[in-house]
Order: sequence, then structure tokens, then C-alpha cells
Amino acid sequence: MTEQYFNRLIDSELTVWKDEENRKPLLLHGARQVGKSSSVRKLSEKFDNFFEINFEKNRNLSSFFEGDLDVKEICANLSVHFQQKIIPNKTLLFLDEIQACPNAISALRFFYEDYPELHVIAAGSLLEFALEKLPSFGVGRISSIFMYPFSFAEFMCACGHELLWDEVCKSSPQKPLFAIFHEKCLEYLKKFLVIGGMPAVVAKFVATNDILACQKTLNDLINSLKSDFSKYKPKLPELRIQTTFEAVVQQTGGKFNYSKVEQLNYRQVKESIELLEKAGLIFPIVHTSANGIPLGAEVNFKKQKIILLDTGIFQCLLGLQLSEILFSNDFDVVNKGAIAEQFVGLELIKSSSQYMPNRLYFWTREKEKSQAEVDYVIQVSEKIIPIEVKSGTSGKMQSLHLFLSEKQSVYGIRTSLENFSEYDKIKVFPLYAIGLLRKKRI
Repeated sequence: MTEQYFNRLIDSELTVWKDEENRKPLLLHGARQVGKSSSVRKLSEKFDNFFEINFEKNRNLSSFFEGDLDVKEICANLSVHFQQKIIPNKTLLFLDEIQACPNAISALRFFYEDYPELHVIAAGSLLEFALEKLPSFGVGRISSIFMYPFSFAEFMCACGHELLWDEVCKSSPQKPLFAIFHEKCLEYLKKFLVIGGMPAVVAKFVATNDILACQKTLNDLINSLKSDFSKYKPKLPELRIQTTFEAVVQQTGGKFNYSKVEQLNYRQVKESIELLEKAGLIFPIVHTSANGIPLGAEVNFKKQKIILLDTGIFQCLLGLQLSEILFSNDFDVVNKGAIAEQFVGLELIKSSSQYMPNRLYFWTREKEKSQAEVDYVIQVSEKIIPIEVKSGTSGKMQSLHLFLSEKQSVYGIRTSLENFSEYDKIKVFPLYAIGLLRKKRI
């Protein structure tokens, strides 16, 4: 039985790459099981031939990349081995789990230099660890693209609600969504918060509409991700990464405190955090002074929050009461464990450029009797925009108003369970539409 494929935002980018005249070999980054291989296989339908190599499943194939990296000879040998022709401009060569064959990574630059007419894509779940050992393997000769779990937009389309999502895209603070459509989106948002956007879980939900079945899939997925901890760094105790990962889950929603990680010192925790980030399992939110563009120019890495790559994984690890989230219209209940704040951060990442890794920023002022914090600060065109994830009304947004006053920002964003609206310098985006923020001219 053929596995059902759900359209992804990355599909159009892959098609653009396919049709480029001066394209480079493409390196597809992303955590394990976010759908990289499936998207490449979908792209392969546009080719006459598809040639897939998985270096983890077929480790003996690494021998073809030993010695001189003559890529035309390598392809000729692969053709003989598999009794399948590799034809320039008609074949898509897919080198999957390429981190298991460092020589194949090194060969990518030579595909660009010596065999540019062949379409080559490489991917790997633990790719960043291998690239760390090859810092200049192909600068200027290889393109990169970054992939994440399903966004809410992709989830809605997978559920068959393309027309409803079209209406959301047409809406704005000046033109709210029809109330009945808004309520429907909230219904699916709550489901998405608890099942998340990992492809296997989304597929299970679409097939069964069974949240409990999705929880089992999530548990299996978490076990699979944890099994990779031992691969991150040789000789590093797996338990150290496990302990740090659990601390991230417990501390989500507030500034990450290294001293609260039991039995580990600062250096050990920092190293584990860096490894988890390389694996794509976590994303830091770093403090910025937000005095100008780029936001990363004035950051304080000692002040950071950390979120997981997926809200479904998060709620499963934290053991949240699903029924409370699914059936409540109370924002504080829906946001248990800061799950809504995580969702917003992840949607901001997923809606950013897919051609570079994206950073998240927050702002805080810690003065006596005048503390303030804004959940996210982003750049839209040349503007710095503060975002608060909240349920309150304008009178309860002191931090947002303070930021607008201090930084002379044109406007601020509040996102919650409310419909689109606006007043004063505050524009309201419903949580489910926050990923559209960068695309709208406000």
C-alpha cells in the first residue's frame, strides 16, 4: 500500500531548484522524521528516473565513494551495481542519511564542478554533526534548505480544509474572519497543539481522527529520537543528554536555568544543549536589546528560553491533560506548559526563509518595580515588531506598550484565541494565523 503524501511548503522550493539552470547539489537539513525523504520522493515524480541511496541501511555503498572522488565514475559504478542507469537531466540522485558517509558529503562539491547536469539531493537526520567535521566541504558549491515539522497551514490542508485556510489567508486585522470559520480554526488549532506536526502523527490523525492513537505514535517517535542520543558524540554519556533534554521540557516557558539541571555542571549542560540544537530537537530564544536591525547584533546568550521542535512531542513528554486543552475556551488552560508560546515560536520559524537557519528573539527589561517582557521580537521588512502571546485586552499589555514607547515601533502584535482585530497600535492575530505575519502587509 502506497504511503499517502501530504503537500508541504517545501515542495514548491524543490521544484524551483529542479528547474534552475545553474543549480547546485542540494543539501536538505532537518531533524529526524520531519519528512525530508518523503518530499524528495514526491519531487522524483517529475523525473524519468529516481536513484535513491540510504547510507545507514546500505553501509557497504560507502565503498563507492572511497579513493579519488570522480563523480562520473562513481555514478557509472552505482549504475552497474544496481543495474539502473543514471541519466543527466533525467535522473534524480538522492543520497539519504549522507552523514553516515562523510566522503559522499565531500563529493557533493564535485557534482557541481564536474557533473552539473545531474540533479543531486542529499539529506541526513544527524547531518550537522558530520558537517562540523567538514567545515569547508563545499562553500559556494552546494545549496542548503531547511525543513521542519508540519506548520498549521500544512496541517489544515492535510485535513482537507484548503478552502477554509484560503479564507484565513485573505483575513487581516482590518478584515476579521467570519466567526463560524474562526471557531472551526480554533477547533483544529487545539488538536494541532496536542498532536503536533510530525508527519507520522499527522498521517495517523488524518487516517483515524483518533487523538489517543496519535499519542501512541508520538511515544514511539520520542523513543526513536532518544535512541539517537548515543550517536551525537562518541564517548559522551547518553544519560547527560537525556537529563538535559528533560530539563528543557520542564523549564519551557521561562528562562532556562543551567543550575537547575540536576547532577550536571554548567559546561556539561551547555554542551548537551548545543548537541540537541544541532540535532534539530530544540530551538533557543535569545534575548535581544532590539535597538536596531539586525536583531542578532545585540543579544545576550546568558538570557535564553528554549522550546522543542514540536508541540505534540512537548505535551506528550510533559503529560498534559489533553481533554482540558481540547475542550476549553480558556486561554490559560490551552496554554498550559506554555504550549501556545511554543506554537508561536515554531510557526515563526516555519514561516521564515527555508534557505537559512532561523533565530528566535525575545525582549525583557529588568528594572526594579518596572519589569517587562515581550515573548517574541521579529523583523518584518525594515521594522522591528514585538509579539505577545496573551489572552488579555489592551489594558493588560503593559510590556507591549512599554516596548512600543521605548523602541518607537510602528505597531505591536497580540496573538491569542481571539479573531483578527486592531486598536491603537496593537494588531491582533489569532494564534492559528501567526505564521502569516511575515507575509502580510500591515
